Amino acid sequence: MSLITLKIITPEKIVVEETIYQATLPIEGGEVTLLPEHIPYIGALRAGEIMFRREQNSEPESLATSGGFVEFHDDTMVILADTAERAEEIDLVRAEEARKRAEAIKEERVHMDDEEYARTAAMIEKELARVRVARKHHSRRGVSFE
Repeated sequence: MSLITLKIITPEKIVVEETIYQATLPIEGGEVTLLPEHIPYIGALRAGEIMFRREQNSEPESLATSGGFVEFHDDTMVILADTAERAEEIDLVRAEEARKRAEAIKEERVHMDDEEYARTAAMIEKELARVRVARKHHSRRGVSFE
């Protein structure tokens, strides 16, 4: 069986470098799942959850990303991500607080210019992705956050 060589890189470090069976990525307009022997693919990532499986029936592993780019060809996938955090590394309480702070900034600044609004919206999307990924990770392990 063919597998995919996956490398996820941020400006700070190589986050993932391993062999996987499949990856599902957040892209503009939805999601894309890439399997071995998929046709070449290049695309932009949006803030959301990157999921991958090491084997066909293995549990998925998740990362939160704030966006970036993906290139796939010859069963090699390289993701250049603005940020990428493994689900188990995300402190859910801190991520939720950061999301609330970003929402408060948006509410306080009624008269934002387009650039400031885009920065604030991107910050909110990033924190929402972190919260979703962390909550999913914790719920898989039976941890409740209410």
